[in-house]
Amino acid sequence: MATHNYFVRLKDVPGYHPVNHTGTTNRRLIGPDTVGAQHLEVLHGTLQKGKGAQPHAHPGMEQVCYILEGRALAEIDGQEAELGPGDCCYFPPDVMHVFTAISDEPVKILVIYSPPYGEDPNKVRCEF
Repeated sequence: MATHNYFVRLKDVPGYHPVNHTGTTNRRLIGPDTVGAQHLEVLHGTLQKGKGAQPHAHPGMEQVCYILEGRALAEIDGQEAELGPGDCCYFPPDVMHVFTAISDEPVKILVIYSPPYGEDPNKVRCEF
């Protein structure tokens, strides 16, 4: 019987810079490769002021961003809102969105994808 580790510490997860983002470092906390999750993925993201996600959508995938620290501007399908700690937003499948850090201090967020994204280029559509 295989033994799984179901506990993840942020400090133990390597960071990476996601495609179509600037000034952003993500850490994949929960997903197929970390704990064996098959239907969702949870990331911790840190964004620098004025940086973040360029316009894009995820075909067939839902996304939630929950703000831990800092302030960000989210734009979803023509709607716009400034978000702070304790706020969250939902990006429906196939809907264009933008997410930008606007506070002087870094913005820290939890990002949830369903199904898991895994930075698969087939799971993102970018607008330049």
